[in-house]
Formats: sequence, C-alpha cells, structure tokens
Amino acid sequence: MRYELVIKPEAEEDLSETFEWYEEKRKGLGYDFLLQIDAGLRLIENNPLAFRERYKGTRRHIIKRFPYIIVYRVEDLKVIVLGVLYGGRDPRWIKKKINGTIS
Repeated sequence: MRYELVIKPEAEEDLSETFEWYEEKRKGLGYDFLLQIDAGLRLIENNPLAFRERYKGTRRHIIKRFPYIIVYRVEDLKVIVLGVLYGGRDPRWIKKKINGTIS
C-alpha cells in the first residue's frame, strides 16, 4: 500500500528554523539535519503504522543523531506531518503545538 506524504506548513516552518539554527552552529550541520529528517520521512512514508498512536491519534518518529521528533498522523492513505519538534521540550508544549496544527 502506498501512502501520500503531506507536510503541513507548520512542519515546514519547524524545518526551516531548525535548519538555520544548526547552520549557524556549524556550516553543513543543517544539511546533515535535513538528511536525517529525509531518512525519517522515507521510513514513515513506507511504514507509517510502525509507530504507536499517542496523543490524539498522532504518532512520532525519533530522529537519529539529532534530538528531534517527527510528529505525524495517518488518515486513509495519507501521512500528514504536523511538526518537527525538539524532543526535549515539555510534553505540554508539544501537545499545545499539536493542537494548533490539527484541523
């Protein structure tokens, strides 16, 4: 079964901000971050049900090498990426962020 990957604008903004932050720390590190995100997105796209449901039907994938999570939800044959968030955040903040992206 083939799933369509949909990245919400909020998630794109998360990616852009984090990329810039890592690039400021060290040239090229932002690109390393994006490579890890891409690998995570491919894994999710190919097997979105591999990760258990959490808050309000969302699922998460922990990124390798970087302390970030991809938060997504599966609807029919779509994988909807809601955010790419720092995993060390207060869980209440993450829930608030997710609530703002669920429509």
